[in-house]
Amino acid sequence: MKWMRFKQWAIKRKWRLGILAVLLIAYYFMLPRKLFLSPTSFVLEDSKGELLGATIASDGQWRFPADKQVPEKFEKCILAYEDKRFHYHWGVDPLSLGRAIRQNISGGRVVSGASTITMQVVRLYRNKPRNLWQKAIEMLMATRLEFSRSKKSILALYAGNAPFGGNVVGLEAAAWRYYGRNANQLSWAETATLAVLPNSPALIHPGRNRTTLMRKRNDLLKKLWQNGTIDSATCALSSIEPLPDKPHPLPQLAPHLLDRFRADYKKHPTEAPTRLRSSLNGELQENVNDILLRHHRQFRANGINNAAALVLDVETGLALAYVGNVYDPADPEMESYVDVIQAPRSPGSTLKPLLYAAMLNDGLLLPHTLVADVPTQMGGYVPQNFDLGYDGAVPASQALARSLNIPAVRMLQQYRSERFLLLLRKLGISTMSKPAYHYGLSMILGGGETSLWELAGVYASLARTMLHLEQYNGKYDADDYHAPGYRPDVTLPSRHVPSQYGLLDASAIWYAFQAMEEVMRPGEEFVWQQFSSSKRIAWKTGTSFGFRDGWAIGVTPQHVVGVWVGNADGEGRPGLTGISTAAPVMFDIFRLLRTSGSFPAPVAKLRNIAVCRQSGYRAGEYCGDADMLAVPAAGLRSAVCPYHQLIHLDATGRYRVTADCEPPHRMQHKPWFVLPPAMEHYYKATHSYAALPPWKPGCITETEQGRSMELIYPRPQARIYVPVELDGSRGQTVFKATHRHPGARIFWHLDNAFVGTTTDFHQMPLRPSAGKHVITIVDDDGEQVRQTFEILEKEK
Repeated sequence: MKWMRFKQWAIKRKWRLGILAVLLIAYYFMLPRKLFLSPTSFVLEDSKGELLGATIASDGQWRFPADKQVPEKFEKCILAYEDKRFHYHWGVDPLSLGRAIRQNISGGRVVSGASTITMQVVRLYRNKPRNLWQKAIEMLMATRLEFSRSKKSILALYAGNAPFGGNVVGLEAAAWRYYGRNANQLSWAETATLAVLPNSPALIHPGRNRTTLMRKRNDLLKKLWQNGTIDSATCALSSIEPLPDKPHPLPQLAPHLLDRFRADYKKHPTEAPTRLRSSLNGELQENVNDILLRHHRQFRANGINNAAALVLDVETGLALAYVGNVYDPADPEMESYVDVIQAPRSPGSTLKPLLYAAMLNDGLLLPHTLVADVPTQMGGYVPQNFDLGYDGAVPASQALARSLNIPAVRMLQQYRSERFLLLLRKLGISTMSKPAYHYGLSMILGGGETSLWELAGVYASLARTMLHLEQYNGKYDADDYHAPGYRPDVTLPSRHVPSQYGLLDASAIWYAFQAMEEVMRPGEEFVWQQFSSSKRIAWKTGTSFGFRDGWAIGVTPQHVVGVWVGNADGEGRPGLTGISTAAPVMFDIFRLLRTSGSFPAPVAKLRNIAVCRQSGYRAGEYCGDADMLAVPAAGLRSAVCPYHQLIHLDATGRYRVTADCEPPHRMQHKPWFVLPPAMEHYYKATHSYAALPPWKPGCITETEQGRSMELIYPRPQARIYVPVELDGSRGQTVFKATHRHPGARIFWHLDNAFVGTTTDFHQMPLRPSAGKHVITIVDDDGEQVRQTFEILEKEK
């Protein structure tokens, strides 16, 4: 019998223990890991935590992600008003519960709910009807919440999810909507007002309940005075502060970056809060906004609606200011919602420094090598300089500083567009995704598309390479080349393996920056000289075809500033150039930045070689005036000067001769700087240039035929469209040639028919019919040049 009783007792005990275990497990799992799943607003802050902008949540509520910290004033206010023993109970306050039961029984109705802050958090989470059964569940769950969360965490959950009237949820959203400030910046009166609202959120209605809300607030202020939180003077002054009126609009200092953050978050959703402390400098962001607005008033007078600016920190590559567009949502014509920083646009001439550096890097030219600047046609493509003029020949560094188009196209032809496009992609430009033949040589003049984001990132990567050269003992780090960012919390994957070779040699980058520093500033010359004396800035402008885009990009060891000006819909406007629109904005932004110094010369990467003073090429045997110049190491294998040659003169020194017409012992042998005829034609107009002496009569040889003159227009295989005149006849085409010798006559032939003679000034207006033709020119010595061309019936 005893055994049976013991067995029955053990079974009952086992059942009791099992039931207890089930209850404990149910108690443990009665609360989820995350209580509140309602959608939250996307909130963007600057690097110091100041609000830059926020969006309304997807359910139409202003609900910021709950902050982990509750302002001290609000904590004291809410505990005095709702739960003064919050720090001493385990979710349920027995004293308040007993008092509430006594008051409710004596009053015959519900007078007090005795809800603690913890119970209110549970009620907000469950959102169930309020009755005794639900109250009991709330009490049980409140104890469970107390075991799993700290008091500060529970208070933060309450502050972040309590209703504050209308569509405002949470303390932070309420502070911005009702007072236009951060909750930490509120006065005692303002904080007390917000503390009484979750208990009666309808009181915030601006048209009614004002007296009740004022009374509740002032009663709370008296409690704070009585418990020693504030003094009597503060209580008295706070009691006469006005109540909030209509809701305040939230800041919109970086709406386009906020939109990007929201889009990036939705592409890769996580459980991370929809609040971002970005890399932006709030004060700088506000000032850049003001600069763009000020300039925009002038732009609008010319029908230019949009402008964007980006400031990057070179060391980190993070954005310090991000103004995607001049923001005015009230004016739909402006399309201010378009984030132009991310929009692919024609970059104009802003890629030219990259080509210059690439050719220096590969030894295809030296810093000041002469590049041809003459009328050019390449497979139907006819580039022109912005001023429609020609220099004949210009140093590559000066061609970059002056942003000449023809030298740039000729340089790209030499470097090859396929190779340049591959380099651009390695540097970080992803928007030019088509094959190189799609862009052709116009790529260097803006024939492709890139974004301000990627372009600024490329220049920041180049500058970062220069900064880290000494740190890595002359080696290069692949990590220096990366896209810009705006999230300090995101760490890029590291490829840190210092290498002997980089994408571009530091010396090539340095020379490119040096050429960019020599650009003439817009506006009054002496003003820009004063400015540049304190801040050395390497900068480049760009203007796209049809005056659709104006660009300016500036680089210092500390910052990259990029500016774009134009119309988001692509409409071009007369005078919309980078130099007149974007550059002044860029320099105004640089005035805000603490930037100084220049990029130091990478001495270890440079090699001293003799360079021909006149041509900029590596000095050869016949280069009379040579200078020693520190050049990129690849310059050691660059070409020898092709423009200096040894010529043979007669005894008088007035005529060129050969051994066939002059005894060698009577000859004079002199090195001479000789440009091709077309280059010479334009070059000598602005430079001191000694033309070749003429041949001694009867001394020219067949090998010298065709070296004295050249057809400037048309170029070989040119295709020409000639507009029809008002009377219906086809207009004239002016053919141009040049001859080395003043006074020389040129005899012109069209399709073997003689059409005229020119002397000194060699231009011949003709009206060829539509179709293919041959133009032939012959001089007094019988030299002959023939070229084919085609007159088009219709413009192509």
